[in-house]
Amino acid sequence: QVQLVESGGGLVEPGGSLRLSCEAVGSSFSINVMGWYRQAPGKTRELVATIAGGGRLKYGEFVEGRFTISRDSTKNTVALQMDSLKPEDTAVYYCNLLTFETYKPVDYWGRGTQVTVSS
Repeated sequence: QVQLVESGGGLVEPGGSLRLSCEAVGSSFSINVMGWYRQAPGKTRELVATIAGGGRLKYGEFVEGRFTISRDSTKNTVALQMDSLKPEDTAVYYCNLLTFETYKPVDYWGRGTQVTVSS
């Protein structure tokens, strides 16, 4: 069993920055992919950014170079640095971890952290 502990988020003005962090806590697990998704009211959950075990990065098209995902493998944490935030970035951001248990893929999700971009 894996628990994802999120921190960061909050209220920021347009053009501002925020940093989200997520720590994976548990025993005997490996990280295949770890990253962030978001869900705005009335919309489906979408990919923000992920980083695979081999270091391969993937970003949502809307990111356009504004966000940077990074990982500390020694601490099982992943961080998302968000710059040049826009009102349309307002959403609940969820940490995600993909691992394998008994050879089957398993997704874990954090509880979510609210990001609000508003003046």
